[in-house]
Amino acid sequence: MVERKTPAADSSSDEPAYLARRIDASAMKAFAHPLRMAMYDYLNDHESATATMLARYTGESTGQTSYHLRQLERHGFVEEDPTRGSGRERWWKAVGFRMDGDDLAKDSETRPAVAAMLRNQVTQRAEALQDWFQRSEDETERWRQSSINARSTAKLTAQEATDLNRALMETIHEHTEAAKARHEAADSADETRQVRLYLDVFPLPAEDQ
Repeated sequence: MVERKTPAADSSSDEPAYLARRIDASAMKAFAHPLRMAMYDYLNDHESATATMLARYTGESTGQTSYHLRQLERHGFVEEDPTRGSGRERWWKAVGFRMDGDDLAKDSETRPAVAAMLRNQVTQRAEALQDWFQRSEDETERWRQSSINARSTAKLTAQEATDLNRALMETIHEHTEAAKARHEAADSADETRQVRLYLDVFPLPAEDQ
C-alpha cells in the first residue's frame, strides 16, 4: 500500500481517520503520467498553485498544465482551493489518496502505471533528501534540530509490522491534524513551513534469499 498525504477524517467511513481515499485502476493509470505526478508533487509541497505557476515550474505551457489539472480533478487528485485566488485564475490543491500496490500490480494493464509511480516516488524522495542535506547548513539551528534522519531494524512478525504501521500513521495523523487546527485558528506566532516526512516499513530479504 502506498500512502500519499494524510487526509482529514472521513466520518462516513469505518476506516481509520488517517487512511486516504482508495483509488482504482482507472485513476491509477490517469495519475501515472510524468507531468501530472510532477504537478501533484508541486501542489503537495506548496499547498496550492495556479496553472500558470505550474507551467513556470514544469516548463510547459499554461494550456498543458490546465488540461492536466482538469484530468487530475476528474479523478479526484486535485480540487480548487477556496481560500486562494481572486476569481481571475483558479488555485488548486492536492487531495490525499492511497493505492493497494499489490492488487494493482497483479493486473497487467495497471502494472506499468504502478511501477512508474513507485519509480517517481523513489526519485523524488532521493532528490528531496539530497536537497535538504545540501542546504541544511544554511538553515537556522532550530530547524536543523527539528529534522531527523534515522533508521531502525528489528525482528518482527507480519502482524507486528502491521501494528507498528498503524501506530505510526495514527501518531502522524494526530500531530498533523493538531498543527492544522492551530494554523487555522492562528493560535501560534511561530514560523510555519511545509515539512516533509518519509516513512518506510518493509521486510528485508529472508536469510535463504
